Amino acid sequence: MSQAPLTTNDFVTAVTAVSAAFGDPTRRDIFLFADEREGVTAGDTAKHFDLHANVARHHLDKLAAGGYLAVTVERGAGAGRPSKYYRPTGDAAFELPLRHDDILLALLGRALQELGTTRAEALAESVGADLGQRLSDSLGGDATHQSFGAALHTVAEALTAHGFAAHAEHDKGELRIVSDHCPFGPTPIEHPVICAVDRGFVTGMLKGLGSEASAELSESLPMGDAHCVTTVTE
Repeated sequence: MSQAPLTTNDFVTAVTAVSAAFGDPTRRDIFLFADEREGVTAGDTAKHFDLHANVARHHLDKLAAGGYLAVTVERGAGAGRPSKYYRPTGDAAFELPLRHDDILLALLGRALQELGTTRAEALAESVGADLGQRLSDSLGGDATHQSFGAALHTVAEALTAHGFAAHAEHDKGELRIVSDHCPFGPTPIEHPVICAVDRGFVTGMLKGLGSEASAELSESLPMGDAHCVTTVTE
């Protein structure tokens, strides 16, 4: 089957995508570094290029957003936390679609920013809470009879299904949900208010499961942390 001819708009879109991904010389070098290996982490990249881990992660996420790197969350040979691995996809530049979800996230972030921090966080948390409540309702009545710990694991599983690669853990007397991947990409780094959606999701879903627990974001990518951690208080 012959391929449809490349239109001017397709060409401009593809060139724009390539320029955004590889216009930065450091990012080009990072892509070649990832291409030479079976998988690289932000830590590997930061060490190799003498960069801050958040800067390395930003470049890797940009490449992943463009479709040039695929992201997986894997546990290494040791007993440490799972790490995000970035691997080349091998996709041709002109085959990559314009990431409309990135445009919508940028628009959402800007709109929330215009509202001011207090109102924007309240709105974002409310949206997350509504989503979490609806999701818990869809699980049926049996889900409300589980223990608080089991409910926390249910929330983590729901977050994972929505792209957060989350797990529940008990650390130093605190119950926490740790997210190893952010489906919003690098947008929350520029617009941290989006993180309030996650907090609302956790509290909304727990409420639907029969708990009035509160949740606070104690670690996040915008704060400079490697993971997003939501501390939950029963």
